[in-house]
Amino acid sequence: MKRKNTESVGAVVAQVLREMGLEKPLLEHRLIEAWPSLMGPLVQKYTGKIEIKNGVMLVQITSAALRQELFIARKQLVEKLNKEMGAEIITDIRLLG
Repeated sequence: MKRKNTESVGAVVAQVLREMGLEKPLLEHRLIEAWPSLMGPLVQKYTGKIEIKNGVMLVQITSAALRQELFIARKQLVEKLNKEMGAEIITDIRLLG
């Protein structure tokens, strides 16, 4: 017997998360967890606390030189991070000392 209205488990889970308002927080958490692998070991070495508030990623960087370098490239970083996650999760990055 064939079922006509079948959906993948992933699609159903995504729909439930969206309806419960949990999709965005989950994507934000995934982005924070992916930061070290996306940015590489050098950036990871100097990264402290990371959080996302109102679409802005707040990243503590302990190296002033690296912080300045990332600041210059922050628009490209936003694009790269969102592209890697497959959704527009953040609109800006603020680098804190």
